[in-house]
Amino acid sequence: MYMQGLCKRVELIALVFSSILLSPFAPIASASEAQKVADPKKITDAQWRKKLTPAQYEVTRQKGTERAFSGKYWDNHEKGDYKCSNCGARLFVSGDKFDSGTGWPSFDRPVDSRDVQISKDRSFGVERDEVTCSHCGAHLGHVFDDGPAATTGKRYCINSASLDFKPLSSSPSQIDCKANKK
Repeated sequence: MYMQGLCKRVELIALVFSSILLSPFAPIASASEAQKVADPKKITDAQWRKKLTPAQYEVTRQKGTERAFSGKYWDNHEKGDYKCSNCGARLFVSGDKFDSGTGWPSFDRPVDSRDVQISKDRSFGVERDEVTCSHCGAHLGHVFDDGPAATTGKRYCINSASLDFKPLSSSPSQIDCKANKK
């Protein structure tokens, strides 16, 4: 009973704070919440340069790529959420991350397919499928058909600079309220 009340209070507090803090850079939790936030696709290049680190800007706004094994999340094994470093949209979860041996964070699927866009990338004389954040247009990486056959068969090869990691223990809103309802 206590946990149900706590969960309701935490959810209410999260809702109030999210409505107060809406700005062009407010985090987006999912595709269904995207309509509540100012359109990050309308942010100017100068605003992106000011908001992002040089590495984040190069990768996400200029479609750059980190060197293999150089990003901060390629070997991260903590449980949590991977969010877009530009707009805060929740894109991937640690449960879908796997070691591909490539030196980049690899996932077999996004949290919600509506949160990423896939388009053809013909740069460098090779055709690949580019992955971008559907909320802000940030370049995330590429998706390949050589992922785990037991799940989706996909490998979302994502640059660490395009992600922010939020450990599960860092947010009271990540309490599993459904598990406490009887």
